[in-house]
Amino acid sequence: MSTIATGGSGLDIAGLASQLVQAARMPADARIKRFDATVGAKLSAVGQIKSSLTSLQSALQKLGTAAAKPGHQVTLQDGAGFTAIPGAGAAAGSYVVEVLAVANAQKLASGAHAADTVVGTGTLSIAWGSGEDQSLAVEFEEGATLSEIARAVNRAADGKGVTATIITANDGQHLVFTAKESGLANALDITASGGDGGLLALTNGTGGGLVEQVAASDARVRVDGFERTSASNAVADLVQGVSLNLVAAKPGESFRLEVAPDNKALESAAEAFVSAYNSVGSVLRSTTSYNAETKSASALTGDSLVRGLQQQLRNQVSSNTLELKELGITIDKTGVMSLDKTRLGEAMAVDPQAMSRLFGEEGRIASPMQALLKSQLNSTDGALTQRTESLNRQRRDLEDQLSQLDLRMEKLSSIYLAQFTAMETMIIQLQGGASSLNSLLAGNSK
Repeated sequence: MSTIATGGSGLDIAGLASQLVQAARMPADARIKRFDATVGAKLSAVGQIKSSLTSLQSALQKLGTAAAKPGHQVTLQDGAGFTAIPGAGAAAGSYVVEVLAVANAQKLASGAHAADTVVGTGTLSIAWGSGEDQSLAVEFEEGATLSEIARAVNRAADGKGVTATIITANDGQHLVFTAKESGLANALDITASGGDGGLLALTNGTGGGLVEQVAASDARVRVDGFERTSASNAVADLVQGVSLNLVAAKPGESFRLEVAPDNKALESAAEAFVSAYNSVGSVLRSTTSYNAETKSASALTGDSLVRGLQQQLRNQVSSNTLELKELGITIDKTGVMSLDKTRLGEAMAVDPQAMSRLFGEEGRIASPMQALLKSQLNSTDGALTQRTESLNRQRRDLEDQLSQLDLRMEKLSSIYLAQFTAMETMIIQLQGGASSLNSLLAGNSK
């Protein structure tokens, strides 16, 4: 005789509920993750474009700086008695230079004094030059030693006009005053007044005790027969755009100074610009390309913002093709730029301002290109900045959707568990009745 089963349903309720929840979650979860991957790819592509444009912006600025100040190099004969540094405005040329005299700063020394000997009281006044604030006065109400006087003068001078030092020789201490600047105009005038008269030993006027160790003198230099006098040994613009530094007087001896163009900095800046421009083109192509064979698109294929950027960059360069070619910069049919350094050097020798007209601050290429790059990269309203913010908002929205999906699935899981648990309870109850029926059937059979 058959019996009715009484062991419950035998189902894995938790596992079954989990499987049903996963099945319900899968379509929405896949959709959200698919969109998130698309947004992530676009963010990465926009980031690559921003990085390449930032590099182009920096390279363009450096090229503009190099173009505005063409480099020069100087060549001197050995033993010339001067050095030379080219600067802005230098021009190529050859010059004959003769250093007639170098400028010296005046140096005055006192007589010997025993260490810690009090010199005297009164006011010591020191003047130099002829302008305002070119003098000082130090009062000594009590007797002061040479060391105390030197310290007081240096405090009052505060690095201007004069310095005071102590030299200790075999015969004793000497106070030495040295003019801070060279040249006759900066010679020192030291006087004393009041007090006991002891400070007269530290003056260089009538009856003064200071001895001139080094006389103040001006520099004199002659270039191509034209003479210049200077209070300083640094002589600017005697030779156009070149600073001369006189180091030794060699009257009667002439030395040749050659100033020639030096395009190394300009070539380096031009190379960097060409590389940055090509990098932008490569990034724009790779992020918008479409593979017809595999029928696969890139992250930004068909994006109007990127197409517009490509077109504007291409137009800005193509409208100056002839001028660029004159400077050795050419662009092939694929948009790749190249640089011929030899051609660039030849062009700069003929026309030193040619590069500046294109890439200077107001250059025909630099000005509109910088404006375009700024419109894309500006941290507040740049097009690429806004695109990045938009994509980030989309990503945050997808994250919110995932969070909401999690909550819905938690609720669905609770519903399934409750339903299966109720079903299991009902089955057990039914099986309890079946057990009683089985017993009754068994008794009747006997």
